Amino acid sequence: FLKQIRGVESTEVGYANSIINQPTYQQVCSGETNAAETVKVVYDPETVNLSLLLDLYFKTIDPTSLNRQGNDRGTQYRTGIYYTNKADIAVINQAVRALADQYKKSRRTKFYVEFGPLVNFYPAEEYHQDYLDKNPNGYCHINPALFEMARKANAPKSKVYQKPDDTVLRQQLSAEQYAVTQKNATEP
Repeated sequence: FLKQIRGVESTEVGYANSIINQPTYQQVCSGETNAAETVKVVYDPETVNLSLLLDLYFKTIDPTSLNRQGNDRGTQYRTGIYYTNKADIAVINQAVRALADQYKKSRRTKFYVEFGPLVNFYPAEEYHQDYLDKNPNGYCHINPALFEMARKANAPKSKVYQKPDDTVLRQQLSAEQYAVTQKNATEP
């Protein structure tokens, strides 16, 4: 999902904050690793900002369910945001609080979004990487319409042609070109 967004340079599925090194999927599912299934996102902050990434991420999760996303259940499916740059804490905190406030206003008081530093990250097995590319009809808890939303969320602004002023055109064009293109003259 997140790799659809312009400015996201790479994504990698893996396990965050495990208490054992290099956990396998089976170990993570056992609940004995304390790992969260996660996606490592590398992005260009000059092209896409963290606030937009968080907003789109929040559209894919249910922050009111504990240890569950869609049909997937277990502590490894808890909702979390794990940062590597302390400068991001304020942005993440503001986004999480705003989301929590939205749910409080709708009287859904239970809110489960873990937020803290990334202690470690271990890439998941290859068959988990780009899962939907490899399995187009595979299960995913994310609504398919959100993928298109992600593609459009940070689309490049189309450039509007700005006609050069008359002085510039006279410098760039020959007298004949100027007369034909700007004064509706005809070629001799």
